[in-house]
Amino acid sequence: MEQRSIATEKQNKIAGWGLLIGVLLIASNLRAPLTSVGALLPYIRDDLDISNTVAGSLTTLPLLAFAVLSPFASSVANRIGMERTIFYSFILLTIGLIVRTLFGITLLLAGTIVVGLAIAFGNVLLPALIKMKFPLKIGLLTGLYAVFMNIFGALASGVSLPLSRISRWGWQGSLTSWAILTIVALVVWMPQLKKQAESPISDDGTGTAKNNIWKSPLAWHITVYMGTQSMVFFTMVSWLPDILNDNGYTSGAAGWILSLMQLAFIPFTFITPVIAEKTADQRLLTAITGILVMIGAGGLLTGNAILITIAVICIGGACGAAFSLSMMFFSLRSNDGQEAAKVSGMAQSVGYLIAAAGPVLLGFMHDITADWILPITIVGMIGIILIVTGMKSGADRKIASAQ
Repeated sequence: MEQRSIATEKQNKIAGWGLLIGVLLIASNLRAPLTSVGALLPYIRDDLDISNTVAGSLTTLPLLAFAVLSPFASSVANRIGMERTIFYSFILLTIGLIVRTLFGITLLLAGTIVVGLAIAFGNVLLPALIKMKFPLKIGLLTGLYAVFMNIFGALASGVSLPLSRISRWGWQGSLTSWAILTIVALVVWMPQLKKQAESPISDDGTGTAKNNIWKSPLAWHITVYMGTQSMVFFTMVSWLPDILNDNGYTSGAAGWILSLMQLAFIPFTFITPVIAEKTADQRLLTAITGILVMIGAGGLLTGNAILITIAVICIGGACGAAFSLSMMFFSLRSNDGQEAAKVSGMAQSVGYLIAAAGPVLLGFMHDITADWILPITIVGMIGIILIVTGMKSGADRKIASAQ
């Protein structure tokens, strides 16, 4: 009996580590397919002869896909199981990564939409999975998966251009190469398929799943906070290289500065949720994120190389902290896994719809004004919205009591 107990305990530990590694690999694929596009936008634009507005849509279309699919992700997971939902979505992600590089603008846009639809499932389900599987380590696990997501997002921004310069690869080969990472994640995730029957996002009877999340003011504050931080992030991912080009940076240097912005995420995405978990009230943390965005926008407007570097770090740190706080709020402000998934679905649906306006709007403004002053100023103003909605989201209360 004792040997059997030891063997079972060993198997449980192995299974736990397998789940953790799988979660981190899934997280690693949630930004790289999108951030890999930013440094290549000028080349894609010139190769396909498209406008800045259309080029900006390559970042916007996945966000629209997030907005459309996110509210339904938890329902799909309830039907077929969370593990299988994630697995099938990553098969779809692999297909999308390949299709978007085949022939011309039509398949590029179609593949980009497929990529967005696939990533939407991981975006919504990972916070709920962490609340269900690691209820006592929400802050730590949120920080870890955010770190992995942003490490690979930053890596994709920095190496995409060098990869495109490999003989005959071009921007198509560079973008396709990220399918390798999704295939690795699929292989590692396969053992989780056996747990399909065990992991619907079911209500444990203590939560408020019967309440209409869409009527909750607190849920709306979380949603807008989530959306505005994403708007800043994806706008910078799309246009920071072009902004830097106009300030005299080479394309290669601009790509690595974009990577620096995302590398600035790493300490903030890990430290912020660990601190947030230890405090009942996160309002000060959310206020800091808005202030950093405003400082960052001001630095970009100066045109000074040193101040631009500081500005990029401020914006990256702000987005990293705000993203982690958004993910934390899905769990901290909900009562159970089902409610966390519903808040996550709502916030990522409407939130990414808000974010989707950023790249296209700023690209359009640049087309009209032939300057980046007005677009960057708008980014700075978004910091005010982060402060206001963050102060509401960070208050110590639950969705049910806030309705």
